[in-house]
Amino acid sequence: MITALAHASSPGDVSPALRRCLIDCWIAVTNAGGAAGFPFPPVGEAEVAPVLDALVDRLGPDRHRLITATAGGRLAGWVVLGRDPNPLVAHWGSVHHLQTHPDFRGRGVGTALMRELHRVARDELSLDHLRLAARGGEGLETFYAALGWRESGRWPAALRLTPHDTRDEVLMRRDLRGTEDT
Repeated sequence: MITALAHASSPGDVSPALRRCLIDCWIAVTNAGGAAGFPFPPVGEAEVAPVLDALVDRLGPDRHRLITATAGGRLAGWVVLGRDPNPLVAHWGSVHHLQTHPDFRGRGVGTALMRELHRVARDELSLDHLRLAARGGEGLETFYAALGWRESGRWPAALRLTPHDTRDEVLMRRDLRGTEDT
């Protein structure tokens, strides 16, 4: 299904066309109810574009990487791998904004992106561990667990989506050394 995985490791790697596709994907994912950083849909370009631009500005070969998946000539999904510059935690990476466009859900896009992210983190950035925070109540723990992630804690009732919908923020980790990618 996926025809290509690509990486961007500097702002110059994100063309205007790719920027447009990333914004459109983020809007579609959020407005379809995805847990992608904007908890209160609907959102539009006015909300998403400045956040995406800040994310792109942080790209750097040793700091942050953007990994994209295309299928049939369309952006099917994307994810960001980050590294903290602090030497105390520079052996850890963080995962942000894993998104699969609603038109491509259930076709292995998220799994392919995460496997590539694991490879890049381990083989190119020499990271030992990865971390992420996921919205509870979405089934995300099961998805990540199938890829070798383990829950390391929760912030109970940390996320209030509506007055009657409060969720845990689930903290997860993935060890990269001494393990084969799942």
